[in-house]
Amino acid sequence: MQKKNQYLIPFILVTTLFFLWGLANILNSALIAQFQPVFEISRAQALLVETAFYLGYFTIAIPAGIFMERYSYKKGILLGLLLYAIGAFLFIPAAKMLTFSFFLIALYVIASGLAFLETAANPYVTILGSKENATQRLNFAQSFNGVALVIGPYLAGLLIFSGNEGDMSTNAAKQAAANAVVLPYAGIAIAVLVVTFLIWRTHMPEPEKGEKLTFDASIFKYRHLKLAVLAQLLYVGAQVGLWGITIDFVTEMLPGVSKEVASGSFLVAGTFLFVVGRFLGTWLLSFVKDNILLGFYGLLAVVLCLVGIYSGGRIAVYAILGINFFMSVMFPTIFALGVKDLGKHTKLGSSFIIMAIVGGAIVPPLMGVISEQSGIQNCFWLPVLSFLFVAYYGFRGYRVVE
Repeated sequence: MQKKNQYLIPFILVTTLFFLWGLANILNSALIAQFQPVFEISRAQALLVETAFYLGYFTIAIPAGIFMERYSYKKGILLGLLLYAIGAFLFIPAAKMLTFSFFLIALYVIASGLAFLETAANPYVTILGSKENATQRLNFAQSFNGVALVIGPYLAGLLIFSGNEGDMSTNAAKQAAANAVVLPYAGIAIAVLVVTFLIWRTHMPEPEKGEKLTFDASIFKYRHLKLAVLAQLLYVGAQVGLWGITIDFVTEMLPGVSKEVASGSFLVAGTFLFVVGRFLGTWLLSFVKDNILLGFYGLLAVVLCLVGIYSGGRIAVYAILGINFFMSVMFPTIFALGVKDLGKHTKLGSSFIIMAIVGGAIVPPLMGVISEQSGIQNCFWLPVLSFLFVAYYGFRGYRVVE
């Protein structure tokens, strides 16, 4: 009993990390919608929020892993949390200076911190208790990431959009709207510092260090890995783009619906479907082969994209929100299929698939450009292509062929 209890506090603290990075991810959707009128920028420019954010992940993921191999996972988590807090606090001068590029720098710093947290959290959870219950603990911890995806849009509607959707023709109005993002991010920064202090003062057992990450060009002989990297890049790009443009899509398809309602009700419904889909998908994997489920989910996501493109009003909105359900299992399933039978190359292969998260920096601005040139519904042709490739990977590309 004593040994079990000694893991309780560390487990609770590590579980908060899943919530914290989920919150940062989903709040980008609110920033994209808020920054367009404040800075008088296009939707494509506003979607650079995602580019700055996911470049942080992409550029820092491997340095974060190397740092923790050299020092410790606990120090990596502490450094990641400090970067997260610093980035969130940078929203204060960014808002006061009313400078979009300053916000992008702040988001890059936040994501750099999250790269440390995501690299450390999963292996940490697996050692905080018995080996037999490791998978159960990991699923429980990851559920708090889902909780953040639902709570985040609601908080955005309440704290960022509420009272800040009127006329933006004056500098005073723009300043007030920019200041609206300060309170939630300052609150997040303070919460992150509290967690940092608690982790610093808590004894945290260290996961065993496995083989060091080394580059071996022979890994490129694995076709299913190369296709997994591309599938993951396209999937993450489609997911991030969809979340980033949802608020704009809802307000354009449903005239009269405010950004507050679009975020606090519609986007919340979409992210809730994502969470439900993750749990139901996990259950379905007990009966359906993982590649088959991925293939059909990819095709159904394509169908819903097409409904969103060719219909209108609430039907289009509900279709786009419904995609969330089918996106839910794509990331972990692509990952698992991509590292299958890699043997000694598993760690390197995992790194390549994780780095494919850079798709979140590439696809959203392209969706923004298309939405401005051809209409917001046509920007979903990019997710159509992305999900088609995901479906192909599920049905054929997953096969292990050297």
